[in-house]
Amino acid sequence: MRPRFVGRLGLADVVTAGNAALGFVAAVLTAIDVRLAAKAILLAAIADGLDGVVARRYGGTEAGPYLDSLADVASFGVAPALLVVTVVREMWAFDRLRVVLGVAIAALFVAAAVIRLALYTAYDSGSDETVGVPTTLAATILSAGVLVGFVDPMLLVALSAIMAGLMLSDVTYPDLHAQDALVMGVVQALAIVLSGSLGEGFAFGLLFLALGYLFLGPRFYWG
Repeated sequence: MRPRFVGRLGLADVVTAGNAALGFVAAVLTAIDVRLAAKAILLAAIADGLDGVVARRYGGTEAGPYLDSLADVASFGVAPALLVVTVVREMWAFDRLRVVLGVAIAALFVAAAVIRLALYTAYDSGSDETVGVPTTLAATILSAGVLVGFVDPMLLVALSAIMAGLMLSDVTYPDLHAQDALVMGVVQALAIVLSGSLGEGFAFGLLFLALGYLFLGPRFYWG
């Protein structure tokens, strides 16, 4: 008896499953090294972009959109939230009330990501635009921020709350053009593989690009 998925999943779905696995790895790494966890989240974001490329090249499956959203919950919902919780617990270890606040905001971030992904799968999948900040973008901003040293717990908690709200906003974002997605992917990859000041420089570049798209994309990126 062959497994049920044989013949029903394609190459793009395999890449998507890799995205989910990287999300799990990132979640585990939050307890070991938050910088490594942040890099794992960024690597998952590359996989998330790659599965779309593979699907367009070789074709997708009916299960693809559902797999993609489930994987994104792990990689761009749960993993970034655990990243924030880890920083909060380390920095606010002796302030129980602040820890509770941090955990509550992280939980809100996960809930917003789940709702946003469900709405995307139901209404926006296949479109060249999407409503609300993409979960991948929110997770990329948090992860790049950690890599450049923005690990003040108050900053991360506030940013998580803002991202949660923006994921559920009615602001429409256009998809990145292929060449821009490639540039962002290269910067992202270099931020992952390089260390020291050079790696931090590319992480700054990634954060700059992500924030630029966050603030300017809805108004100036169309066309």
